[in-house]
Order: sequence, then structure tokens, then C-alpha cells
Amino acid sequence: MNLFTRISSRDKKSNLYYVTLVALLCIGSYLLGVWQNTTVNPRAAFDTSTDAPCEKVTKTTSTSDLDFTAHHNPHDPPPVKETAVTFPPCDAKLSEHTPCEDAKRSLKFSRERLEYRQRHCPDREEALTCRIPAPYGYKTPFRWPESRDVAWFANVPHTELTVEKKNQNWVRYENDRFWFPGGGTMFPRGADAYIDDIGRLINLSDGSIRTAIDTGCGVASFGAYLLSRNITTMSFAPRDTHEAQVQFALERGVPAMIGIMATIRLPYPSRAFDLAHCSRCLIPWGKNDGVYLMEVDRVLRPGGYWILSGPPINWQKRWKGWERTMDDLNEEQTQIEQVARSLCWKKVVQKDDLAIWQKPFNHIHCKKMRQVLKNPEFCRFDQDPDMAWYTKMDSCLTPLPEVDEAEDLKKVAGGKVEKWPARLTAVPPRVNNGDLKEITPEVFLEDTALWKQRVSYYKKLDYQLGETGRYRNLLDMNAYLGGFAAALADDPVWVMNVVPVEAKHNTLGVIYERGLIGTYQNWCEAMSTYPRTYDFIHADSVFTLYQDKCKPEDILLEMDRILRPGGGVIIRDDVDVLIKVKELTKGFQWQGRIADHEKGPHERVKIYYAVKQYWTVPAPEEDKNNTKALS
Repeated sequence: MNLFTRISSRDKKSNLYYVTLVALLCIGSYLLGVWQNTTVNPRAAFDTSTDAPCEKVTKTTSTSDLDFTAHHNPHDPPPVKETAVTFPPCDAKLSEHTPCEDAKRSLKFSRERLEYRQRHCPDREEALTCRIPAPYGYKTPFRWPESRDVAWFANVPHTELTVEKKNQNWVRYENDRFWFPGGGTMFPRGADAYIDDIGRLINLSDGSIRTAIDTGCGVASFGAYLLSRNITTMSFAPRDTHEAQVQFALERGVPAMIGIMATIRLPYPSRAFDLAHCSRCLIPWGKNDGVYLMEVDRVLRPGGYWILSGPPINWQKRWKGWERTMDDLNEEQTQIEQVARSLCWKKVVQKDDLAIWQKPFNHIHCKKMRQVLKNPEFCRFDQDPDMAWYTKMDSCLTPLPEVDEAEDLKKVAGGKVEKWPARLTAVPPRVNNGDLKEITPEVFLEDTALWKQRVSYYKKLDYQLGETGRYRNLLDMNAYLGGFAAALADDPVWVMNVVPVEAKHNTLGVIYERGLIGTYQNWCEAMSTYPRTYDFIHADSVFTLYQDKCKPEDILLEMDRILRPGGGVIIRDDVDVLIKVKELTKGFQWQGRIADHEKGPHERVKIYYAVKQYWTVPAPEEDKNNTKALS
């Protein structure tokens, strides 16, 4: 009996251990499940996506579409289906609508200094809530580099320039396409030969000149042909009587924006461009106290060049053809020379139709000259030279960063940039100098490495981004330090790097110091560009940034306007935000899906990548009748 009791007691203890072990395992499994489920926001269950459920997400299949659909058992009440927001197509007449450069709205503003032609955006209640259509017959643009020389007529159905500039080789119309011979008003032999002429006067080939700005660019042939010399040009021109000149540039795959020198600063930071160019751009450089040359001075890097061709340069030989008097042209050149001297610029050379000036490397000598040349005065030190969003253009000289007077006169104010291509990955002077709080050299280098990883991951999500030639014109809506663009530097693309004016740090100057280009923008407003500008748009945390400033549909309407049919989008944001955005884009005829963060499924930030479906305005009645007759 005692033996039996001992055996029974031992069995009971074993059972107790076993039950305890099973209970602990069950509790552990439950807690692990709870932890995993809390990494996805519960509101994700209300996504009403009609896409097919994706494969189970693991580390090896992290590029699969995330399934946010609800899974109810038969006894649950049916979920309430939300009505998708729809955005109808706009009228066909609006296929080239540029909200902030509207001809009718501009009539309300002063003609003085061409104020009426600069940005004037509609009030929010006046903004359109329809989708801008592509013109009938719209085709995918030619791939770069072929696109430099040819574009489809259906995409930009305007022949005015082919007549107006017929003798200047701007553009030629044949059958169903436009051809761009590379000519210009001051370079009828072609942009290549013109650039060669410049290259014999200053060095364009050693990598010291990387960023350029072309004021009054025409169809941007100057910028188009500089690309083969590893010089990226920001070309701009107003939307005026030369209909569609900037639109032609963009169809060619050349960086360009709608813009004008009027009463507000150009939307670029100080010390941005290595070279500025004007070829018969009709800007009155010597008028208005020289304010336009002062604006060029603001955006030129220390030691940068300003190139002028056309009136009044070489007026002694050309005055008859320009239909102006010799006295008038002589006075204009004298005014320009005086303003240039007052800015402490040095005239490098004047040969035939070209004149070139150089901005000083620092203001040591210029400050001493102020004792003799009282005007223009230096701008006040409390005026931020990088503030350039609706900022009034002032008649003052933007001071360069301080340099020790004991230093060489060629000591570069603000710091010297490396020559291209080393410039792309070298720590920019603004970062080295500590001009941006919280952005150290270590932060910069880490960000550069991070975006290499992210872009590599993006190319797995959107194979077209990795397909050579598929995309050409790219937009980064919140560029920060330009890491996204830098990671694509070896691809045949160009990126417009936007620094939102609401961003925590004004980093556009850093982007230019890397040898990249970009602009300022408020995404509650339209961009100064034509519809269908970009082949691909990247938006990192844009919707979170503007959460309390404007509606997500306002931003999406602008993205849809400037994105080509068949163009791609990658939106990177919090999962809550992306679910709302994905639902809204159903009303835009975008097809997309949400994928995991590159680090895996446990990150709240997800990636929504989508494609804008092809659609155009309906066929005109005569085309419909012809189709019926043929059938």
C-alpha cells in the first residue's frame, strides 16, 4: 500500500508538470500572436480593395501586396461598404491646364515688371476637382536619347513655333511628329556648335561646371545638348505667346519649368548654379536698378559664370538685323556693364556674339569697393538668401558667407564643392559647415547609403523603374538631401528634387551642392509645369507632412495632373495614411498595391506603388465618323 501511494503521488506530480508546461506554451503562443497583430493597424481591416488577396507575407516575399481586406466568418454581419470617391474627367479644353499660370486670372494683375505672368494660384474653392485629360491620340514619348530630337505631334498639338521660328531651326513638323534640329535664335548652326564655342572660352569638361540655369530657354536645346557634357540645366520660360515651349522641352526629356523673372525670386536657393545663360532671352538686365542681374548673382555659386548672347552683344555688326538704333543698343550694353561691375563681377571675355562674366569667389574685395560704389548695398543679414517662395526680389547684393581677409582672394565663400562626379557623394559644404542643425556629415553619409538600399528595393517592387529607358522625367516630392536622385545617378533619368516649404529643414542648397537640381514647392498648390510632365513620381511622407494643411485628394489631383498616362508612383508613408490614399486613387484610375517596408512587415511605414492607367479625351466627331465609314 505504501508502494502504491508513492507511485500515485509521483504520477500526480508528473501530470501537474505536464499541464503547467502546456499552459505556458499556450500563453506564450497567444502573446506572440497578439504582438504580431498589433504591428498592423486595425483600421487596415476596412480596406475595400478589389485586388486579389496576396500570398502570405514573409521575409522572402516582402514585395508581395499586403492584404488589408476583412475576413469574416458566415455568422458575422456583412461589412459596411464605403462608397469610393470619384473624380470625373475635366473638359477636353483643359488638357493643358496649368492652374497657377492661367491667362484669364493673370489679367487681374499689374503689367509692371511682368507681374501678371508670374505664379498666381486659384483659391482652394476655385481649384478644379476633376482629372486633367490627355489629348486624343496621346502616345508614350520616345525613349531617351532619341527623345532629345523627336516628339509626337499628338502629345503637344501646337505648330505655332514651327512657323514663327522656321528660320532658326527650333522645331520642325513632319507627318505625325516634331523634330528638334537643336537650333536657336543665336545658334542657327545648332546648340552643339554653340556650346563648343563656349567651351573654347571657359572649361566645360573638367567637372567644375555641373549645374546650369537657362533663362528664357525656348525649347531648351541649350540644356538638352549640355546633358552629354554631364551638365544638368534648369531651363525655364514663361507661358506666353511662344505657346508650349516648355512643354516641348519636357516631351524631349529635358529638365524645364514654367517661370519668369518678374517681381519675386526664382524658386531656387542661393549659390545653386555654376553657370547662368541667356541667349536673346529678352530680359531687361540693365533696367529696374539691375534687379534681375542681382537675382542671377544670388543663385550663382561663387566663381560661377554668366553667359549672354544676343542683343546687345556684338551690336556693332548686328544692329540692323535687330531693327534697333546703334545708340539704343550701346546704351543697353553700357547699363549691363555697369550693373555687372557693381556686383563685383569680372568680364572674362567677349568674342563675336558671346560675352562671359564671372562672379567673385568671395566678397573680400567687394566690401572694400562699397566705399566707392555705394550701390547696390548689401542685403541685410537678417534676409535669408535661401528663402525663395513668393519672396520679393530686392535691389540689393546678396552677401556671400564670411571669409577671413587674410585668406586668398580665390578662397571660395561657403566652401568649395568637389568636381563632378565626386561631388555627388562628397559631404556638401553646407553640411560640413554645420549650416543645417541636426544634419551632420555622418547623417549625410548614412542617408546616401540608405537611399541606395531603398532604390534597389523599389526596383524590385516596380520593375519598370529598373528598366533602362522606361522612365526619363522623375519627380521627388520631398527630396530631403537628394538621396533618391543620387541613387539613380547612373540611370538615364533626371530627377526634379522638391523641398517643400513646410519641411523641417531647407535642404535645397545641399541638393545643388551635390550637383543635382530641384525647386521649392507647396503641395497644397499646383506646380509650375504642364500636365503629363513626369513619367514617375516619388512621395516620401508627403501626405503626413500635409495632414493638417490640405486634403490628400488635393495633392493626388495635382500628382495625377503632372503624371503621364502609364506613369508610375511610389508613395512611402504610414500604413493608416496609405490605406486612405489607396482608397482615393480608385477614383483616379490608378492601379496599385501596398507592400512592406524594405526592413520587413513589422514596420508601420509601408510602400504604395501604382500605375496611372492610359486614358485620353474621346475621339473628335470626325474621327468617329471616319471609323464608322471604314467599318
